[in-house]
Amino acid sequence: MTIISYNVNGIRAAIRKGLLDWLQQSNPDIVCIQEIKAQPEQLDLSDFEKAGYPYHYWYPATKKGYSGVAILSKVEPKNVAYGTGIEYMDFEGRCIRADFEDFSVMSLYLPSGTNINRLEHKFKFMDDFQRYIDNLKLEIPNLIISGDYNICHEAIDIHDPVRLKNVSGFLPEEREWIDGFMKNGFIDSFRHFNDEPDNYSWWSYRANARNNNKGWRIDYNLVSEPLKSRLKRAVILPEAYHSDHCPVLVEIE
Repeated sequence: MTIISYNVNGIRAAIRKGLLDWLQQSNPDIVCIQEIKAQPEQLDLSDFEKAGYPYHYWYPATKKGYSGVAILSKVEPKNVAYGTGIEYMDFEGRCIRADFEDFSVMSLYLPSGTNINRLEHKFKFMDDFQRYIDNLKLEIPNLIISGDYNICHEAIDIHDPVRLKNVSGFLPEEREWIDGFMKNGFIDSFRHFNDEPDNYSWWSYRANARNNNKGWRIDYNLVSEPLKSRLKRAVILPEAYHSDHCPVLVEIE
C-alpha cells in the first residue's frame, strides 16, 4: 500500500503541468493532497477517475482559491471525516481523514506563519491539533498523518539552518512542537529509512532555489508507532515538477 502526500499549490495549475499523467505513472494507492485552492465544482472530477482514483474526497476552504485538502484512493474507505470539528481549522479546509480496514490516513495542511498574526494562529493550531490527535489516537491507533506541516524538524532538514533559525518554519518553538508531536507516538517515516542531508520537499520560487537544491523538508508522512513493523520504505520524489513542493511517499505492508 503506497501513500503519497503532495502539496500541489493549486490543483488546477498542477493539472495543467501534467499532474494527472504523473499520478497514472507513479500509481500510488492513496494520495493526500494539500493546498488545492479550488472548489470541487471547479474541477472535472471524472479526470481523477480516469487516472485510476474512483474514490475522491474534497475539503476546500470556505474562502475560494485558498488552502483546502483532498484524498484520492483506489480503495473505498469505510468512512471519511471532513475536518476536525474545530471551527477555525475547518473554515480553512486543513484536515480530512479516510478510514480503511486496518488503518486511517489523514491529509493535513498546517498553516504557515507568514506574519505575526498568522504565526500566532499557527501556534494555536499546533496546540489544538496536538490535543485533537491525542484523543483521536485512542480511537484510531493505526494512523498516518500525511501533509505539509510547514515546519522543518532538524538542522539536516533545511539548507541553511544558521541563517534561517529566526524564520517561521524553523523557529525553535515550531521545531520543539514537531519534535514533541513525533515523540508522542509518531515516526518520521522518511528519517526511519534515510539519515542523509540535502533531502527537501519545498523550494522557494526565488533565486533558482530548486535547481540549487536550497530547500526545506516540511512535508511528512508521520506514521503512528503501532504501524512501525509494517513500514517498507519512504522516499521523497523531487523529480515531480507540478508545484513548489514535491511529493513524499510511504509504503506499508
